[in-house]
Amino acid sequence: MEIEFGARSDVGRARGNNEDSFAVAAELKLFVLSDGMGGLAAGEAASRLTTETVVNNCRAAASNPSLPLIGEYLAGLSKASNRLASAIRTANRDVYAAAQKDKKKRGMGATVVAVWIVDSQRASVAHVGDSRIYRLRGEDFAQITEDHSFVADQVRRGMMTQQEAAQSNMQSVLLRALGVEPEVQVDITEKDLMEGDTFLLCSDGLTRELSDAQISATLAEAENSQEAADRLIDLANQAGGGDNITAVVVRYAPKPVRAFARIGKWFKGSEER
Repeated sequence: MEIEFGARSDVGRARGNNEDSFAVAAELKLFVLSDGMGGLAAGEAASRLTTETVVNNCRAAASNPSLPLIGEYLAGLSKASNRLASAIRTANRDVYAAAQKDKKKRGMGATVVAVWIVDSQRASVAHVGDSRIYRLRGEDFAQITEDHSFVADQVRRGMMTQQEAAQSNMQSVLLRALGVEPEVQVDITEKDLMEGDTFLLCSDGLTRELSDAQISATLAEAENSQEAADRLIDLANQAGGGDNITAVVVRYAPKPVRAFARIGKWFKGSEER
């Protein structure tokens, strides 16, 4: 099994700081992205704590499989999926505790999306909030997470159209996020894998600027995952860059390829271009 990945984060054209973070544990084939909220240092701290906690917890469990799980065991899912859910619950507790400890960080929180490629046949997909994961399989491009936001919930209930949701001033209102409450519900599922599958983890700074057609075409046309991530960021900035923008592209490659990354062992979403 060969995995090619590329990642990039950018402050955008309207913000003074980057509250997005991403982290990669290449040896585990684990990819995590988080969009912080709370403003300035609080949002940055929340997203960084989220990504580092998830990766560190999964790495620790790889070395010590008997490491206790946080929260209930989810029947019907693999040990890896349960471990990933536990790691996200741990991140939630850590962000919540940090916010309670420091008055300047009260109210901070974060979204999270994660893909853990368990073996050659499946991937664990987890999320909380409105950051997204998409999958491109051949010509089929689909969002495989469901936004935990007010407008998305209104669309699901038939109370709002997709166009109305895209124009609503309530887009930033989340129904679920890490660090807001002591406990959080994690949505997690497992997806089958086919050679050539491409996963995109991204913050809403990307999806508010680009259409599904633009995103899927960019993923399909790029020669490698890093080129895809770079191009997506550039296009989102050209479209306005109204928020921080982060993209992590993961491809289950049909032949041996090299892995690309813009920054070192830890992939912190703070690079500007």
